Amino acid sequence: MAHPRHPVRPQGNLSLDLSSERADGGIEVEISNVVFRAPDGEFVVAHAQRTRTNDELVLVGPLGDISIGETLRVRGRIEEHARHGVQLRVESFSPVMPGTAAGIARYLGSGLVPGIGKALAQRLVERFGDQTLEVIATRTDALREVPGIGKRRSEAIGAAVRSRRELAETLSFLHGLGLGRANARRIHERYGVDAVRVLRADPYLVAEEVRGIGFRTADSAGRALGIGVDDPRRAAGAVLHLLGKAADEGHAFCPEELLVHEALELEIPSTRTLGVLPGLARAGLILREDAAVYPPPLFDAEVAVARDLRSLARPRPQLRAAARARVEGRDEALSETQQLAVDASLDHGLLLLTGGPGTGKTTTVGALVATQEAAGRRVALCAPTGRAAKRLSEATGREAKTIHRLLEWNPATGGFRRGPENPIAADVVLVDEASMLDLRLAQSLFQAIAPEAHLVLVGDRDQLPPVGAGQVLRDALASGVGETVRLTQVFRQAEQSAIVRGAHAILHGDMPTPTPTGEQGSGDLFVIKAVDPDDARQKLVRLLARMEGAYGLDSRRDVQVLSPMRRGPLGVVALNELLQEQLNPRGAHGPRGIRVGDKVMQLRNDYEREVFNGDVGEVARFEGTTTYVRFDGREVRFVGDALGALSLAYASTVHKVQGSEFPAVVIVLHGAHHMLLTRALLYTAVTRGKRLVVLLGDPRAMARAARNAASQETRSRLLERLRGERPLARPAERREDA
Repeated sequence: MAHPRHPVRPQGNLSLDLSSERADGGIEVEISNVVFRAPDGEFVVAHAQRTRTNDELVLVGPLGDISIGETLRVRGRIEEHARHGVQLRVESFSPVMPGTAAGIARYLGSGLVPGIGKALAQRLVERFGDQTLEVIATRTDALREVPGIGKRRSEAIGAAVRSRRELAETLSFLHGLGLGRANARRIHERYGVDAVRVLRADPYLVAEEVRGIGFRTADSAGRALGIGVDDPRRAAGAVLHLLGKAADEGHAFCPEELLVHEALELEIPSTRTLGVLPGLARAGLILREDAAVYPPPLFDAEVAVARDLRSLARPRPQLRAAARARVEGRDEALSETQQLAVDASLDHGLLLLTGGPGTGKTTTVGALVATQEAAGRRVALCAPTGRAAKRLSEATGREAKTIHRLLEWNPATGGFRRGPENPIAADVVLVDEASMLDLRLAQSLFQAIAPEAHLVLVGDRDQLPPVGAGQVLRDALASGVGETVRLTQVFRQAEQSAIVRGAHAILHGDMPTPTPTGEQGSGDLFVIKAVDPDDARQKLVRLLARMEGAYGLDSRRDVQVLSPMRRGPLGVVALNELLQEQLNPRGAHGPRGIRVGDKVMQLRNDYEREVFNGDVGEVARFEGTTTYVRFDGREVRFVGDALGALSLAYASTVHKVQGSEFPAVVIVLHGAHHMLLTRALLYTAVTRGKRLVVLLGDPRAMARAARNAASQETRSRLLERLRGERPLARPAERREDA
């Protein structure tokens, strides 16, 4: 197969005069050769013949898995390539069933229809002419008039052609609405032959049910279908979109007043927004409590978490006495507060253990686990991320799992195996990095804890809030539910670290004091000034090279670059492009711009593959359309849309590395990041580094972050429910006028 940069030019007229066909209707072509196809189908070079004029042309673009013999209606723009001449860059396409006898013969003989080869395709066309496809689809029995076709074979051929025709008609309709190839495929996979009916009925509902289809995509399709700006379906879709957007920003609910305001920005009148709320509530798509509008799963999670925490926190005198009788004496290696935490884990069904770096959380957890085991109790250790679980395991010398693995995902049911009817087999469940617990994950975990078991939540309340909706640890600490132990004493050995001292300085609103410049190779915290973004990028590259020499750090595996945001000259996307070229320039190229040897991150939970949001791996190899990524020594296969959940991870946002630690981190901060420069973000970033932390960028931005104590407030009523100020049940059903 020829390389895409050197396609073999087809012979013939390449002027591409489009006057014979309407530009908005596209050009109908038949594929004659596929010169190159990227593994993910996002870049294909193909030769085709225009069905009206027989002119030959070169197609380039995201043509997916098209095959020789297929007829397509393609839309795009004509380009004059300096090296390869005139070509059509395809922006969208839809399959078309061929209409001529010759085209049908090529189509059927191309291998697209199982059970038909070239010879049989020719016999069919000789018998039925340009009506062959119609006969196959509607009068399948007639195929038995052709020698070599029996009843079973005729039925199989008929089913295959009907399926291809339905796909062609559906995709043609979807492309006509402006939906791209990937979105059209997702919709067809979700609804099959009902896709057209469902989309005509309510394109905004499709946005809620199909991953990757957002409100704006649905709105574009709705406009193409003639849905007006004040149509109730559009207003309902906007409400669901805004609730989803709020949840992505960490909120459990959205006030009605805010919904109305944000819907106005989408050109939806206030009366229309308020008017669709009762119907959405009756349909079970929203839940209203006073003037708060919840997605029902988040309301249920909030109530369940409050109920479970209050239940776990109840006194247990008999259990306390039995456990204490088996544990004698005091661990002299522990401080008074650390021992208090160990004792509290025996005395209380719910313990909240919190403290900053260097205060001995790890030592306390180790002693706590050993004490519980000495009391004859089974302990299950878990954390929200794989890296945090691995660190917990190393600290305790015992197995620790991610919360998802502890709960045992069941692909057959689409849920966890562990729950109220099949609780976790443990007397104590300890969760490290509990500041990362959002409402939905906490709900699943707490419901799987046996009623008589104890729960220990360990975390740092000063870190960033979870990525998901709700702040479980923060609200639990504020509510007074359970027993809380705060570790505040920084131990002498930890205090020798500039990283630990710097983290505590940040909590007081001060800039960390760096290691003197002359101590490079032995110090652990440095500040490098770079006000101009280009200067910062150049210094970053030189810094990584120096870190390898002075500290023996592998720039790809040991160093994590952090930035507050994704976009901009010093955002994650731009930094990843820079670092990929610097650190992995010769890796074999694969789909979506990734290369063998690249450091990549999983961006969403994938239960079937057992890789979760924030997991970091390395691209191992490509085999055909399959990408293999190594996560903690385990290879995971990615094909098709699953690849969309992977991104380069040389640089990451701070949010994405919560719960993780790295040998070294480089934190890039600039004035352009001002919207996200908070004390919690800087503190979280600095505490990700174990051996070395480098702050690179504008010192004014660093100082601003340290001073900005504003916390990310999220809308949730969990605190009120934990305090007993809100009911632990859904609001009573109310009769509402249509």
